[in-house]
Amino acid sequence: MMTRIGTVTRKTTETNIVLSLLIDGTGSYKIATAIGFFDHMLELMAKHGLMDLSCTCSGDLHIDGHHTVEDVGICLGQAISQALVNKQSIKRYGTAFIPMDEALVMVSIDISGRPFLSFNTSFTNSMVGNFDTQLVEEFFRALSIHAGITIHIHTLYGNNTHHIIEAIFKAFGKAFHDASSTDSKVQGLPTTKGLL
Repeated sequence: MMTRIGTVTRKTTETNIVLSLLIDGTGSYKIATAIGFFDHMLELMAKHGLMDLSCTCSGDLHIDGHHTVEDVGICLGQAISQALVNKQSIKRYGTAFIPMDEALVMVSIDISGRPFLSFNTSFTNSMVGNFDTQLVEEFFRALSIHAGITIHIHTLYGNNTHHIIEAIFKAFGKAFHDASSTDSKVQGLPTTKGLL
């Protein structure tokens, strides 16, 4: 099987990002965005998704974290798109239910070529550490658009904001790992259209 890796460099007046993703990794990571909670969430995604992820970002945090979080989502989406340029024999679909103490989250994805985000969750706290919780949705929207994948994120229940967000990132990692995995029984692309 070919090495499925994506590497993206993005430099704007707002952020400077270098990101590398190896889909078939071991869950190793090296993350530095200067937003501690966000770093931890990306680490959890990599670890539970068994992907190797490296990301450094310097952003205009003197304004807020929006540009940093959204632009990392853009870069991760582009890296996924690069790494999955050959979608032969992938399982395509992945769904994960992840508990985190009192919270239970479901993430379901389709590597479809059709970007779409359904985000059905809310947070009782506006901040966790120096992370603005409304940016969770912005991150996954940017990732979905630039990766060309459908993502459904649904919080079944929970009240601790940290726990809910942590479960979301873990569940995405697990669901993506399952969807991007290959199956020798899948001949060619997993679609009747001939194109993903």
